[in-house]
Amino acid sequence: MPRIILADDHDLVRETIAAYLRTAGGFEVSVADSLDGALALVAAPGHADLVLLDFRMPGMEALEGLARMRARTRSPVAILSGTAPPDVARRALRSGAAGFLPKTLAPQALIAAVRQMLVGETYAPCEFLRSDVDTEQQTRLGLTARERDVLTGVSEGKSNKEIARDLDIQEVTVKLHLKSLSRKLGARNRTQAAMMARDLGLT
Repeated sequence: MPRIILADDHDLVRETIAAYLRTAGGFEVSVADSLDGALALVAAPGHADLVLLDFRMPGMEALEGLARMRARTRSPVAILSGTAPPDVARRALRSGAAGFLPKTLAPQALIAAVRQMLVGETYAPCEFLRSDVDTEQQTRLGLTARERDVLTGVSEGKSNKEIARDLDIQEVTVKLHLKSLSRKLGARNRTQAAMMARDLGLT
């Protein structure tokens, strides 16, 4: 069974991806919430077949974290990101990353990408690399203050009912705000919305 090390400091995103890799991909997955944590896992007994590092998490220092990890393991190392622009993806691949995986990848595409890298191939999301849309700027200009409040609650793992109570609004209003901010972010669900909010520095 291939062993994957997955490092991401966003608990909800990390555990969601790890669970899917285990159940749908049949992989053994060890998780960490920082680059140092991932480096410790690499140094521990047991060979890692693939390392997945979130682009923005403690210790990464952009692509310096990629270089540090590649210096510590012979296993392929790939970058995960929710909102890093295409030029960052291209630089990561030029720096020796085994792949660049947007967190917006469809679940089946994620599994396919992991399997591709496990056999020594490089995964490059062609459509993403051709896109130079400034997602961060568009997103920062698009969200209202209340939508950001709701997004903060979602990022903290709260239910719609809990968010409504905290903001003293109706639960149906929370749902409307969530629908609107998801549309503006281009997020398919609340997990992806929380992930993108973290990567954009919105929460």
